[in-house]
Amino acid sequence: MGVVRTVFTDPQPGRGEGADPVTTEIVRQGLNAAADHMKRSLIRTAFSPIIYEALDFAVAFYDADLCMLAQAPTLPAFMGTLGFCVREAVEGVGGRDALAPGDVILYNDPYGTGSHPQDAAMVVPVFHADELVAYAAIKAHWLDIGGKDPYCTDTLDVYQEGTIFPGVKLYDAGRLVTDVYRMILANSRMADMVIGDINAMVAGARAGAEALSAIVTRHGADVFRRCVARMYDHGEALVRSWFAALPDGVYTASSVIDSDGVSGVPVPFGVVVSVEGSRVEVDLTDCPDQVPGPINCPLPSTVAAARLAVAFLAGAGEQPNEGHFRALELVTREGSLFHPVRPAPCFMYGIPADHAIELIIRALGDAVPGVPAASGGDINALVWWGNREGSGAPWADGAPHPVGQGASPRGDGASALMYISESATRFTPAEVWEARNPWRIERLALAADSGGAGRFRGGLGLDLSFRCLEDQYLTAALARTELAPWGRSGGLPGRPNRLTVDYPDGTTGDYALKTRIPLSKDAVVHLRTGSGGGYGPPAGRDPEAVRADLREGYVSEEYARRHHPHAFPA
Repeated sequence: MGVVRTVFTDPQPGRGEGADPVTTEIVRQGLNAAADHMKRSLIRTAFSPIIYEALDFAVAFYDADLCMLAQAPTLPAFMGTLGFCVREAVEGVGGRDALAPGDVILYNDPYGTGSHPQDAAMVVPVFHADELVAYAAIKAHWLDIGGKDPYCTDTLDVYQEGTIFPGVKLYDAGRLVTDVYRMILANSRMADMVIGDINAMVAGARAGAEALSAIVTRHGADVFRRCVARMYDHGEALVRSWFAALPDGVYTASSVIDSDGVSGVPVPFGVVVSVEGSRVEVDLTDCPDQVPGPINCPLPSTVAAARLAVAFLAGAGEQPNEGHFRALELVTREGSLFHPVRPAPCFMYGIPADHAIELIIRALGDAVPGVPAASGGDINALVWWGNREGSGAPWADGAPHPVGQGASPRGDGASALMYISESATRFTPAEVWEARNPWRIERLALAADSGGAGRFRGGLGLDLSFRCLEDQYLTAALARTELAPWGRSGGLPGRPNRLTVDYPDGTTGDYALKTRIPLSKDAVVHLRTGSGGGYGPPAGRDPEAVRADLREGYVSEEYARRHHPHAFPA
């Protein structure tokens, strides 16, 4: 299978000429506000904490050419994938000519969404004067959709990972398609929760479509299109100016993924980033063929990883649109880790995607002043489920968990923040967890001494301990448990991620990628999330900063004396 080059270009460049800049900004901010309205509608109506607390979803608008108009601050990892979702969903129902006002399309094929089947997309076409002008789309995580387990780290093909809906109308011209609805109910262990979340997604996507339609109606379709084209041009100019300021060159980085979840064998790969003028090419062909376990990363999520790295470095903190990615070209190889083909399993696609983000940033560190050291580099996902004592009712919950961020020449790394791919998600409050689930949180604290030492210290990881109050199951989906987050410019590495279980019989288990871990009542699960690497030699740290860390409890005296003896004059 050959090499594939993916580029992101407007099919009709130059359409923004003559657009009024003030009107363009009004349209841009209106689209961002409409996307946020869609986000808020979903949060207010969702049933599952993984949506309304953890915010494991993304919402966005796409124009009729499938270019991204706007995305609310939601799950960044879905940023590059929703366009693929919309395209495949529309093709699945017969193309644009098969669409009508009131349609709602369901799509969750992993090779089109880029993720596991639990990450399902809902797409609503938006019409103005009987003309298709845009799409409102939501992609959110369902608690269960009939996979071998609610969350899997050991699947051998995509068919074990959940029920697939390859583009079907859930609503046809406003009418519920009851056969599809019944199929969803029949293929979920938590049908009531999933149906509640589906209804919330439909309501949110419809709310977004109405808000977007109002913007088009206010300005007229022609003015709207010209403003959008100018908006794309601005995003493109912003990113191109950033890359144009870099030295042309070829920059590389390589690393190793702990395991594919099945064979236990480490998986090495590399990235090549080429900068030429204002153009950047990310080449991920230096990787193994698709692997037996479910860490294969479908093309849409590989695209998302490259886009996220570019947005992190060059996006200037703006909410992105399609124009921000015109400078980027992505090179992959079909049949490989970053461009697998069916039926390769891909449930844990996020592990190589997150690793690739970190490596792209690391590679450009040779050209870009101020690139930070590595972070904990993973979302440390845990998914729990079981049947409640007494009632026997099924339950499930899951969440990502924060890591320490890498230090930079501007200062210490931030402590206990979500990894960049999940940076708009939230860490579920302990009170919500304890109210809904059979756990007690016995420890939740910043991990002293975990940050990599340096002139600037890496951000701290988190120590979490859950005591099980009932028998239940846990799937642990941790990566970067072997590889310590690297420092930069003489900074020391941080700590890797780790999960252990203390069982009531006195035994202990140590897990990374493990499905359906049985947890008896009074078992205690200890999650230790990774920290950030340090920046610069530890001997260069300001002695007052060392003393401040001691006062705040970020480091122990032993750590401070070992790494910063200059702060303790005789």
